[in-house]
Amino acid sequence: MAEMILRLPAVKARVGLSRSSIYKMVSAREFPTPVRLGPRAVGWLESEVEAWLASRVQLRDSKGRAPLMM
Repeated sequence: MAEMILRLPAVKARVGLSRSSIYKMVSAREFPTPVRLGPRAVGWLESEVEAWLASRVQLRDSKGRAPLMM
């Protein structure tokens, strides 16, 4: 099965974060790095975004609540 590439609007909708928050977290290595699709286009692997979301839930469940990362 082919891997789905999510563009920024889909990533924002999926994770509930703004563009600036996503890129800030990418810079801090706290969010998956986008894949370059062309000179002016990037996307994220759906599996990596889903794994990141699952890790946030696991962190919440293991520690009681997730720390704010902004």
